[in-house]
Amino acid sequence: METILYEGNQIKEAAAVVKNGGLVAFPTETVYGLGANALLPAAVKSVYAAKGRPSDNPLIVHVANFDQVKAYVDNFHPLTEKIVANYWPGPLTLIFSIKKDSLPQEVTGGLSTAAFRMPDQALTLALIEAAGVPLVGPSANTSGKPSPTTADHVYHDLAGKINGILDGGATKIGVESTVLDLSDPTKPPMILRPGAVTQEELEALLDSPVLLDGHLVSATEVPKAPGMKYKHYAPDTEVLMVKPQDWSTALKWVQEKQKRAGVIAGPAVSETMRYDTAAVFMYAKDTVEAASKSLFAGLRALDEPLLALDVILVETFPDEGLGTAYMNRLSKAANGRFFETGEQ
Repeated sequence: METILYEGNQIKEAAAVVKNGGLVAFPTETVYGLGANALLPAAVKSVYAAKGRPSDNPLIVHVANFDQVKAYVDNFHPLTEKIVANYWPGPLTLIFSIKKDSLPQEVTGGLSTAAFRMPDQALTLALIEAAGVPLVGPSANTSGKPSPTTADHVYHDLAGKINGILDGGATKIGVESTVLDLSDPTKPPMILRPGAVTQEELEALLDSPVLLDGHLVSATEVPKAPGMKYKHYAPDTEVLMVKPQDWSTALKWVQEKQKRAGVIAGPAVSETMRYDTAAVFMYAKDTVEAASKSLFAGLRALDEPLLALDVILVETFPDEGLGTAYMNRLSKAANGRFFETGEQ
C-alpha cells in the first residue's frame, strides 16, 4: 500500500478515504492520531491491525463539534456543559455512557462507555467535517512505542500500512489529552489519564472535586481509557529516569560501566553531559512545557539503531500540573525505573 502525504489543500481527498473505510493519520495539538470512520467496524479493526494494538483497548472518537456527541449520548453529567464550553476544542477527552449499540464494540472495547474529543487543530476539524462522520484516532504509531509528534514519525512507523498522512507540522503540546470520566452523572469527574488540562485547573473551574485515578490496569482488565496499561510509550532501548540530584552519579556509573548512554534533558543538564555521553537530545528550555512537547521526539531520536545506545537517561520534573502528565508518560516509557545510586 502506498502511503500518501496530504497537504492542507487536499482535505477533501483525505476525507473521502476515511469516510469510505481507509486510514489517514491526522495532526492534533497533542500527538498525531490514526483516523478511521468510527461507524465502520471493518475500518476500526484495520486501525488495530496497522498499529498492532490489542483490541480490548478502547479508542477515542474525534468530533468536529459537541452536537455530534449528542447522537450517541443522552444522559450527560451535569458539569458537561461548563467543561465543554471552556475546554473544547482542546486537549481534553470526555468519557460518557452511550446509547446501547450506538457505536461499534470495536470502538468501545465492549464497554458501555465511549471517549470523545474535539481537537484544537483546524486541519483535523476540517477533515472530520468533510468526512461527515466521527473518526477514531488513537496515536498514529506502532502500539506501545513513543507517540508521534510529526508526520515523519508517523511515516516511520506506518508507511505502507495506512492510506495517508495529513501533515500539520509538529504538534504544540506533545503529550496525549487529559481523559476525564463523566460516565456517571452522580459522581465527581475523575481523571483517568493526565494531560495538559490539569486536575488543579478543572477543580478551579468547576469549584468542585475532581478525582485522579492513578492505577494501572492489569493484563486481564479492560481499560476504560487509552494509555492506562503498565508499559507504554517505550522505545527498544532501556530508559531510566534521573532525579536532579542524581545526574553526577549517573554520569560516573555510565563511565565506569562503559555504557553508551543517551541523555534527554533541558539545557542546564544537557550542556554538562554532551561531551561525556554518546548522544544528547536537548529540550528547548528547562521547563516542563518544553519537556512535554519534545519527550516523545527525544525517545524516538535516541532509539535509532545506528546510535547503538545501551541506555537513555531522561530528566524528571515535579509531579504537579503538566508535570503529572510528563511523568506519567516518562514512567511508562521507563517501565517505572529510576536511576539509583548503585548497580542497575
